Amino acid sequence: MDAVDEIRARLNIEDVIGEYVALKRAGRNFKGLSPFGNEKTPSFIVSPEKQIWHDFSSGKGGDMFSFVMEMEGLDFKAALELLARRAGIDLEQFKGRSGGNAEAKERLRQALALAAKFYQVQFSRNKTALNYVLHQRKFTKETALTFLLGYSPNNGTALYDFMKKQGFTDEELKKAGLITKRYNGVGDMFRGRLMIPLQDSMGNVIGFTARQLEDAPDAPKYINTPATLLYDKSRHVYGLHLAKDQIRRVGFAVLVEGNLDVIASHQAGVSNVVATAGTALTEAHLKAISRFAGDIRLSFDADKAGVAATERAIPIASKVGVSLHIVTLPEGKDPDELIKNKPGEWEKAIEAPHYAVDWLIDRYKHQYDITSGQGKRQFSDKLLPTIRALKDPVEQDHYLHEIANLTGVSVEALNTKFKTVDHPKPLRKKNMADQVQNSRMQLEWAKTQDHLLALALMRPDLRDQIELLDPEMLPQPSGRQLLEYLQAHPDFTGNLKQAPMLQSIADYVKIVALQYEALFIDLDEHEARYTANRLRIRLIDMFVKTKKSAISEALYEADEVTAQKLLARAKAYDRLLKTSQEVV
Repeated sequence: MDAVDEIRARLNIEDVIGEYVALKRAGRNFKGLSPFGNEKTPSFIVSPEKQIWHDFSSGKGGDMFSFVMEMEGLDFKAALELLARRAGIDLEQFKGRSGGNAEAKERLRQALALAAKFYQVQFSRNKTALNYVLHQRKFTKETALTFLLGYSPNNGTALYDFMKKQGFTDEELKKAGLITKRYNGVGDMFRGRLMIPLQDSMGNVIGFTARQLEDAPDAPKYINTPATLLYDKSRHVYGLHLAKDQIRRVGFAVLVEGNLDVIASHQAGVSNVVATAGTALTEAHLKAISRFAGDIRLSFDADKAGVAATERAIPIASKVGVSLHIVTLPEGKDPDELIKNKPGEWEKAIEAPHYAVDWLIDRYKHQYDITSGQGKRQFSDKLLPTIRALKDPVEQDHYLHEIANLTGVSVEALNTKFKTVDHPKPLRKKNMADQVQNSRMQLEWAKTQDHLLALALMRPDLRDQIELLDPEMLPQPSGRQLLEYLQAHPDFTGNLKQAPMLQSIADYVKIVALQYEALFIDLDEHEARYTANRLRIRLIDMFVKTKKSAISEALYEADEVTAQKLLARAKAYDRLLKTSQEVV
């Protein structure tokens, strides 16, 4: 038995999912409201028998590992580690040889969690820290508890002495980033500072940011935990463990500079806000956030460093494939100031961001003298590589005309320069309305595929409805594989043990069977045939629309010969759709 099987043997899928979704028994299955959207009628189903879940509203489904990956924004390895800890399983026993750092990581987690509690106790006793948090920052006690705010005593070894009594070694404390060597021996890494625990997406403490409380001109205002087995500032997103559910619900994340900005925003009721370590935004940061939403809105400080960081973020967002918007604050205020004094304006600002290209044009318009020849050259040099990277020719034309109008340069001159620009593509924008429409169509296409296959899988008498389908007409590889198998094995009864060729998509087959139980099991023969026929026609219709959309896009850049071939292909798809509607 491997680690995955051992975890499945020890944990019930309904118990794992029940920690996130309120489930109620519905026959052999459990039902609940979808955690991926706001719905009033339960469409989320868990099958203990099949060890599978499926969400009809979003089309998502899988096993307990895929669910944890979706909810926590984790990859499979991290989800495996999380569930192993819940099941009380040591993953080291499943490795081919001894070693690894799982045990070391767990020991560091224990040390950091205990240190955070120690700092919290010290915070409750320190007037300076309490005054700064409760009066200067105006955070409530509840907020301080939620974010585990603490205080590090200034005597040099308070934490070290405490942790030694708890059985931690110098080596463990050093690896956790809690102590450091000093001229008079080993001492605490942090002294006399407000302690802000850094937590991973599951809420485990992995390090600290320590803010100076007393004026010391030669000391840095902030000190972070050094890189450890658990903490990497180039990957860590502050506040994600508390923000991820709201980010998923509203569909976008707001990224600010400082940890305290995040805390202030959450206290003000805007909880889809996270931060990085200063302005050093990386691909890893954006990827971590994009697991919950593809719309990321930057709100860095209005100073020179904040503006420069915003500009650097644009090509990074392009590479990651997220939609980047810029939040412009009124009167050049910083997020913390606006949140503290006018929280309503903060909400308005993040609800009305500027698309990054528009923000960039406005930024350079004020940076260069676009009335001079040199300024026009510099202005166009900066912007044309970005405009060229846009996919939609109409959008490209729009921005070329905008630059032409701003500079007084002819569109023809810009087009000439535009065609010769050779620069890494810093940004690729898709029209947001098109993105949403395409996403919905893909979801509906996948649902139609699953529903038709559910009927064909569980009702062999309906397999004639899939005889003429081509695997290309299905949007997902798992669906194509099941279609091919059912076409080649018309007498298949649905028993996976008798179908070794389906083992690689066993979870998908179980999900399809679960959908049949939930949607179609009560249909009589006539109703089932009518439904299957309707689904088949709809599936082909979606396939044709997708293909014709790609043809329309290709026609923008096609020469006359290629255009004729594309148009002929489009007519062939129309004939295919017409034929499918005639077959009953």
